Amino acid sequence: MDSVFERSRQKIRYVSTSFVRSIVDKVNWDARLIGIRGARGVGKTTLMLQYIKLNLPRDHSVIYVSLDNVWFAEYKLYDFTDLFVKQGGKYLFLDEVHKYPNWSQEIKNIYDDFPELKIVFTGSSLLEILNARADLSRRAIVYEMQGFSFREYLNRNLKTNFPIVSVNEILTDHNQLSDNILSQIKVFEHFRGYLQHGYYPFYNETPGLYFHRVNEVINMTMEVELPLLRAVDVAFVPRVKQLLQIISESAPFVPNITKLSERIGITRKSLLVYLYALEESHLTIHLDKDVSGISKLQKPQRIFLENTNLMFALSDDNVQSGNIRETFFANQLKESHLVQYAPKGDFLIDRKYTFEIGGSNKGKKQISGLSDAFIVADDIEFGFKNKIPLWLFGFLY
Repeated sequence: MDSVFERSRQKIRYVSTSFVRSIVDKVNWDARLIGIRGARGVGKTTLMLQYIKLNLPRDHSVIYVSLDNVWFAEYKLYDFTDLFVKQGGKYLFLDEVHKYPNWSQEIKNIYDDFPELKIVFTGSSLLEILNARADLSRRAIVYEMQGFSFREYLNRNLKTNFPIVSVNEILTDHNQLSDNILSQIKVFEHFRGYLQHGYYPFYNETPGLYFHRVNEVINMTMEVELPLLRAVDVAFVPRVKQLLQIISESAPFVPNITKLSERIGITRKSLLVYLYALEESHLTIHLDKDVSGISKLQKPQRIFLENTNLMFALSDDNVQSGNIRETFFANQLKESHLVQYAPKGDFLIDRKYTFEIGGSNKGKKQISGLSDAFIVADDIEFGFKNKIPLWLFGFLY
């Protein structure tokens, strides 16, 4: 166990705290059981280590362990925790729990048997809390983590301190917000860079290998997590990758399930299963007319890649400006809002606001006659009335 403590101290010691993401303030760290889900590469491990370094004592009451460590191939997590608590352990941070067999049952037992222990765990976006056999949904507070927003990208790169703004603030006061931001920076010097390579926090580690690492995220998700956590047949993984490539080159992708299943060579039922597995794994975003009831068993109306960086990693030569704009908008809004397909316009947000996305000359034709309808335009610094700059929606989280 000493070796596990040593690795824990090293991880905590060397994590940088020069930039800490705002989600750290959303998490109720006083809860006894906290889960943080998210796609590979979005910074779950860093967030956990930063919280420990900034808020908890450097002693044997705190430990960080990754459950993909070979140490846990021989030792049970429950037995490890029992020994940890007997030695004064109070805070247990578990990383990559989805890689540990029967993780949910053991965490449930740990939660029930050690009432003074606080547990934080991270896992894949495919991690099932509600349907897990142990049913942790009644015990755990679970948070979803995305990659960087445009705001976070700016704050990290430029050492600025731009605050989060709400959708309501943007709709009612977008010119004042734009003026405040543009008085400090030239937005378009940075916006294109964010769209291409600013979503995953590792973008500044080895810039020349960024897209290689993004493709590693895609491959690991498809080749490891989907077969492990969603029982996707490994033999079909190349076909699912082909599907992702097709989506990346569309603007946006409007699925024809019958034709697509014939093209890829899988059944309609399997195709729908794989489509929703891609969405669950945070590789795609699906727009439905209604997210309730039977609609979830039907095909989505529109499909986007989950973020614009995936587009450039997969199809740099075929990326279309319209697809970039709509993907960015959907990604930034879905972090805290319900994003749906709009019969008129491009997006319906929170079942109330309709948005039409376009370039600087985008007109109102598609949303004429609608209340609570707005134009979101690229390539403009300031808006006018119900026409709002696209980049401003990158300040929502």
